[in-house]
Amino acid sequence: VFSEQLACHAQAGDVVIAISGSGNSKNVLKALELANRLGCETVGISGFQGGQLKALVKHHIHVPDGHMGRIEDAQLIVCHVLVYGFMDAEGCG
Repeated sequence: VFSEQLACHAQAGDVVIAISGSGNSKNVLKALELANRLGCETVGISGFQGGQLKALVKHHIHVPDGHMGRIEDAQLIVCHVLVYGFMDAEGCG
């Protein structure tokens, strides 16, 4: 599902951020494989043990917890921080 969008829009150097609680979502993993083939910079945010996602990304943010609710809360916080980082870098903050 995500691979089709990347195939149409992603290009080398783009940043692709993948979020998966378990790190084993098949649609997310397939998208990361494509993003890597396209030369994208890949970032993954996962919980539990990191799943297969941690080996597919260039940069991995691990939420070391086994409770999906806490993992999702942490993922939202990380995404919020990343957005503000991008905004600050662009002078939008």
